[in-house]
Amino acid sequence: MELHLIRHGETNWNKERRVQGQSDSHLTDLGIQQAKELGQRIAHLEFDKIYCSSSLRTRQTAEHVFPESTTQIDYLDELREIFLGPWEGLLYEDLAQSEPDSHRHFWEQPHLFRLSGAESFFELQQRAIDAVAQIEITHRADSVSGRKVAIVSHGALIKSYLCHVEGRTMDQLWAPPRMHNCAHSIVAFSSDDGTNTTNILQYADEPFIKGPS
Repeated sequence: MELHLIRHGETNWNKERRVQGQSDSHLTDLGIQQAKELGQRIAHLEFDKIYCSSSLRTRQTAEHVFPESTTQIDYLDELREIFLGPWEGLLYEDLAQSEPDSHRHFWEQPHLFRLSGAESFFELQQRAIDAVAQIEITHRADSVSGRKVAIVSHGALIKSYLCHVEGRTMDQLWAPPRMHNCAHSIVAFSSDDGTNTTNILQYADEPFIKGPS
């Protein structure tokens, strides 16, 4: 199975540098254009199933990436972005002043990030791993090889999952490549002689080259 991971397009809160988390923001005109352009680039692919975060910005992205698709889309809360509780809706530049340690941990030392009333990156990563594992099991069970499945989700969730697949530690979460808006990554699942393997084929639109751990 090939799993195609798609980040949502630019939102009004991306543009304002405002904390989104699981709060709802909406696509900007540029975000809509990004989604449409991605849709054109992958129009030759036939997806057997599409999963999408239940957030507004990902639902809007899916509508523009797959405007004429007859493939069923399932909307899952498990694919939503990291929950940031009291930070959601605030500007990052204000948090850098009011909560400098937590702000620094978030962007520079994600393995140390802890915020009361919010998820840690470790909790986010486990949620992503569990969600993808259930999707992979579902499509492995149908015994049809060559399945293509799309997930429309969020930057930190996708980053955390790819960090797991690559075997990187959480302190390297934000290491390049950058997960830009409408970035398209591909993970391949295969089974040989009863051994299941997972490999990154494409990371944020670029062919994947494994770096140092």
